Amino acid sequence: MNKSRKILILGLNYAPEPTGNAPYTSGLAEGLAAAGHQVNVLTGYPHYPEWQLKAGYSGWSRNEVIKDVRVRRLRHFIPRSPTSAHRMHMELSFGIRLLFANWHRPDVVLVVSPALFASGLAVLRARFCLRRPAVGMWIQDIYSRGITETGTGGNTTSAAVRTVESLILRSTDGVVAIHDRFRKYLIEELGVSATRVRVIRNWTHLPASTSENRSAFRSSMGWGEQDVVVLHAGNMGMKQGLENVIKAAKVSQDRGSCVRFVLMGDGNQRKQLESLAAGITKIDFVPPLPDSEFQAALAAADILLVNELPGIKDMAVPSKLTSYFNAGVPIIAATDDGSVTASEIMASGGGIRVDAADPASLVEAAEALGQDSAKSAELGAKGLQFRHETLSESAAVAHYDDFVSSLASSRGR
Repeated sequence: MNKSRKILILGLNYAPEPTGNAPYTSGLAEGLAAAGHQVNVLTGYPHYPEWQLKAGYSGWSRNEVIKDVRVRRLRHFIPRSPTSAHRMHMELSFGIRLLFANWHRPDVVLVVSPALFASGLAVLRARFCLRRPAVGMWIQDIYSRGITETGTGGNTTSAAVRTVESLILRSTDGVVAIHDRFRKYLIEELGVSATRVRVIRNWTHLPASTSENRSAFRSSMGWGEQDVVVLHAGNMGMKQGLENVIKAAKVSQDRGSCVRFVLMGDGNQRKQLESLAAGITKIDFVPPLPDSEFQAALAAADILLVNELPGIKDMAVPSKLTSYFNAGVPIIAATDDGSVTASEIMASGGGIRVDAADPASLVEAAEALGQDSAKSAELGAKGLQFRHETLSESAAVAHYDDFVSSLASSRGR
């Protein structure tokens, strides 16, 4: 094992938030603590994906111990409507809290991005510490690509954010990207030195899934045995482009198809999606479920769905994929050809791709898989194999242990 270090993790999202970056940040902190490091976390108040403060949390700050990790929560602005401007407000309010918080003289600071602007303020503080720690950045999403691919900013905004992102990343001692495509972009487009960028994949943070009581669970959800249930789990936000799923449900209804779509989770687009789905019988909305029921839902579905806006190519690797592969259920990815998501599906062999924003093709692909049990079983098995061989949590934490230790050692020298 590497020498024990004092590690400070800075990230806006943490447990008990069930989706997005929070499970990975929480899992990494717990894994590093179990490996013998002294781990502290500065994080925000839980608010995602509902975009409202979780019940039971109040005050200006709060201290907790979660699975042997000391967690200090800093209150920040939470937007009711997470527009680009409101999200920047949230990030800056959290970043300012980080500037003035007690960091307890860490050896290594690991900053989770997004949030980019809060990360920038944290890097700025680290650079001017009297006893400067080593600083690593963990890239879950590429901010500048997100601005471009979702169309939330014009050319001037995109260029400005790209410049800021490049400056922040080049100011760190090391960067972790969660995918090879991310690493390529960071080096070639943002000018980060290749020697400073490592690839460490996200992992499956759920225990092995089980298909026991599948029929009982389907019955409890109102899913018939003849239904081909296509389940989308997780955040209902802009980049998911879930209007396509509403249209697909309408196509299924009009065709008298056996395909039923389920949107499980929450997000800032949920109310609008529910309004669009009014009168459509082939779609259900399910609130976020606790881990055990969440896994049961994935295993009880016939198909798991990743849906993305047209144009989404490089900005993110959907965090839901690690949970999907764990379920042993075939996946349909409604995404652009050549996207990171499409490359993950191809690499795993665990699913098929259809074009983004093509609801008829989505329904036809679901019907085909629903009628071909052998093909579905083959895809599910390959996804599960990919989970075991590529998405191991213990291997990922060991890589991060080496990463933070190498940062601390190089900084010491």
